[in-house]
Amino acid sequence: MSGLTLQNVTKQFGTFTAVRNVALTVPHGTFVCLLGPSGCGKTTLMRMVAGLDLPTEGVIRLDGKDITHVPTHKRDLGMVFQSLALFPHLTVGENIAYSLRIRGADRDEQKKRVDALLSMIHLSGYADRPVAKLSGGQRQRVAIARALSISPKLFLLDEPLSALDAKLREAMQVELRQLQQRLGITTIVVTHDQREAMTMADTVVVMNGGEIRQAAPPVDIYRRPADTFVADFIGMTNLIDFKADGAGATVLGASIPGLAVPAGLASGIVSVRPEDVHLTAAGNAPVTGTVTFIRDLGGTIETFVEACGKQIVAVSMPNARPDVSIGQSVGIRLDPADCVVLKS
Repeated sequence: MSGLTLQNVTKQFGTFTAVRNVALTVPHGTFVCLLGPSGCGKTTLMRMVAGLDLPTEGVIRLDGKDITHVPTHKRDLGMVFQSLALFPHLTVGENIAYSLRIRGADRDEQKKRVDALLSMIHLSGYADRPVAKLSGGQRQRVAIARALSISPKLFLLDEPLSALDAKLREAMQVELRQLQQRLGITTIVVTHDQREAMTMADTVVVMNGGEIRQAAPPVDIYRRPADTFVADFIGMTNLIDFKADGAGATVLGASIPGLAVPAGLASGIVSVRPEDVHLTAAGNAPVTGTVTFIRDLGGTIETFVEACGKQIVAVSMPNARPDVSIGQSVGIRLDPADCVVLKS
């Protein structure tokens, strides 16, 4: 099978299980983000893919070949670390050519490859510049070019953009995704940044407690979360307890007509994204609450409503700003099509 395959991979450190029974297939040429909170096991999983840690159990295959016990330098992969790990005493070109040089490539081949990569990362003419004279974004590009110099089958990045400021980070997310699409290289990125994962990935792998909670395209992760952890971790959502009745479901003591509840599920949680919460005049909706806070973020307006002891957030665009004020009673309408029913 072309691409990367992990079969029941587990990693234990003494009595602690950092990664538990992970099964994952990454098709050739796809971009995957391992996403989760600190300590969820995502970096340990990448280290096993890279050969820096050996699995306690399980098998790792690359393009059908078992690489579980193959040394890192023989796995045909490129890596970019969080620290970038550039050589400060070498120039930009020497950093990029380093892997080629230790593999015995001649000077002409090294120069040709360095020039091509510098052009690709929009740093043509920088070959002789000291690394210390580069900006953060430029150093990031050089680290990426160095990792790609040997044309690896697999490209691994561990929190590669975490040291950049917010604006540069977003620009680099787009650049990195576009570069990966041009090269068609199988890429795995470790991140705890949800926006980063949603921006770049073909598949987002959400991890917690050493396990994969959901692996799916970004839109599915957002619109159809597998459980309450995924729903709450990805973006902002409203998690509302319900109890089923004969007509649908009871939410906050009021019914949502037409809400489909799986047979046999007497209670659970409904996940509703803030942009799907509609505010209306009090008395014209199944649920009534009181506005407690309004946050204007420029591009969006967040309205916080206290209803039956819970806080519900509604998000709207400025041109659809609700005509409400703090302390005002409002009605809350929820479309059944926007409600994802989860087990509690």
